[in-house]
Amino acid sequence: MLKNKLLCLAVMLLAAHMANAQVVKLESILDSIRAVHPVIKMYDYEIRSMDAAAKGARSWMPPEFSSGLWMVPYDPSRWKKMDDGMGGTTEGMGQYMIGGQQMFPSRKKLDADAKYMETMSSVEKEKKNATLNELVNDAKQLYYEWLVLKKRQSILEQNEKLLDFMIKNAEIRYRNGLEKINAYYKAKAALGNIQNMRLMADNDIREKRIRINALMNRNVMTDFEIDTAYILTDYSSMAFDSTLFYGNRSDLKAVDNQINLTYLKQETEKQSLRPQFGVRYEHMFGFGGLPMQYSVMGMLKLPMARWSSKMNRANMESLRLKATALQSQKEMMLNEYSGMAYGMRNELELKRKQLQLYDSSIVPALQNNYKIMQLGYEQNTEELFMLFDAWETLYMARIEQLELLGQALKLQVSIERLIEQK
Repeated sequence: MLKNKLLCLAVMLLAAHMANAQVVKLESILDSIRAVHPVIKMYDYEIRSMDAAAKGARSWMPPEFSSGLWMVPYDPSRWKKMDDGMGGTTEGMGQYMIGGQQMFPSRKKLDADAKYMETMSSVEKEKKNATLNELVNDAKQLYYEWLVLKKRQSILEQNEKLLDFMIKNAEIRYRNGLEKINAYYKAKAALGNIQNMRLMADNDIREKRIRINALMNRNVMTDFEIDTAYILTDYSSMAFDSTLFYGNRSDLKAVDNQINLTYLKQETEKQSLRPQFGVRYEHMFGFGGLPMQYSVMGMLKLPMARWSSKMNRANMESLRLKATALQSQKEMMLNEYSGMAYGMRNELELKRKQLQLYDSSIVPALQNNYKIMQLGYEQNTEELFMLFDAWETLYMARIEQLELLGQALKLQVSIERLIEQK
């Protein structure tokens, strides 16, 4: 009895604590995850990093400068003016030269490089959306599991009271010689089992709260409660076709962007085969009266030559095959998603119909059966074991109904995850 009183006191304190806890709706949790989850910030910085790098895509090759001696004799005496042997002088030999050169890139090559680099972050953006879809639907799953646990707690609490009534009533009747003892111990065991299940449900709820707090990137021990309202979505009229998945699924969009990037990279390899032009200027200061001189040279690179273009052409072929492989991957993913979605929708419809049966006929019929047995027990026309049997049948039906609800909500989350309904 003392144990029961302590348990009741603990339940009352927990209920009082829960009454003061903030009630948080599902949408508020999802908004918080979208705003502050660290992995979202990580992707945001990665995207910004790629966009920042793309700003340098139109850079030219750096200019090159040179400086040094040009055609200078090893004998320093020849650097100066020299006697020509006829009373005159000749100019010295050797020059000091400074020079510079600059290659001018192809405008089409710069355009191809810039477009490729500016598009690189598009894949990360879709990966970010795909990751966010997983986080959001993980939170939904935890939320609905918590919701089912709260409903289970309510059923357990009601049935604990019913069993307590049966046990106390049976004890009075047994003392007065009006009751057999056989069903009494079954009721006591059932009461202990329900109390154990309540403890397990409380622990499971704490786990869900911790995990949702972690997804919201806040103190995992922050206390809050959830709203137990829910809606089972009807997907019977939805077509799980390519239009839906191509429009919604971020991973499919990411594959599309990867294919696009592959073609853009292929274009950069193609433009790398175009000739490049440049200019070189050199200025020479002569030694020993030698006049200043200069040279201006045009330069031309021919990367399209057969012996110098092998790597570029091999890369282009490799990128073409990669794009074909990615296209096949996208088609495979689409077929898989479509089959999974139709299968889950079919299973969800079954769960919905089963829940309707429990709501409309199974549970009401068992409730009426229990009420009749309870009335007969109170009027001494039925025995405890019959009342206990009626209670047990009703209790199991309600637990099975909750299990069905949990399975239906899990299927709903799986479909929303599959069609990326965030």
